[in-house]
Amino acid sequence: MDREPTEITQLLLDWRNGSKEALDQLTPLLYSELRRMAASYLRRERSNHTLQPTALVNELYVQLSKMAKLEWKDRAHFFGISSYVMRQILVQHARTTNAAKRGGQVKKLSLDEALTVSADGSNELIALDDALRELAAIDERKSRIVEMHYFGGLKQQEMAEVLGISESTIGRELRLAHAWLFRQVSRGDDQQAG
Repeated sequence: MDREPTEITQLLLDWRNGSKEALDQLTPLLYSELRRMAASYLRRERSNHTLQPTALVNELYVQLSKMAKLEWKDRAHFFGISSYVMRQILVQHARTTNAAKRGGQVKKLSLDEALTVSADGSNELIALDDALRELAAIDERKSRIVEMHYFGGLKQQEMAEVLGISESTIGRELRLAHAWLFRQVSRGDDQQAG
């Protein structure tokens, strides 16, 4: 059921303009890729995570349908925005879960721990989200690249399409962002230890 990227882009535009038929045609085309993205991220979560890939994708569709007048450039742009929305859903879920547990104390951890969410995934996800917000205040593009890569599972080529830059720039920016995030998270570990 491969469709031309221009056909998918047109369906995205039609959906944005309110066409239920376009959404009906898009859903099977995009669902498996979105579910793969969700499953990839949730594999890094604790095994008893209450949010499942299907529920995450369903919530993503709900959130995307609320975004009025969003200008879809193309398929890659759709997946870039989807990775952002998916991150917001996961972070909100983590914050809600944390609030219900022992006062919701957030701990600082290493970047590698944050990017590979373990048994206490909600705290780690929140710490990573906080660091990404700090990075976004300094360099929005690097923050988006990390978000698309770790939360959206996009490949360098796809990120380059979304942002309109070269794959080599994506690779360089991802490495720089990773180093910056590592320093930030490590600084938080040092402050907590002291």
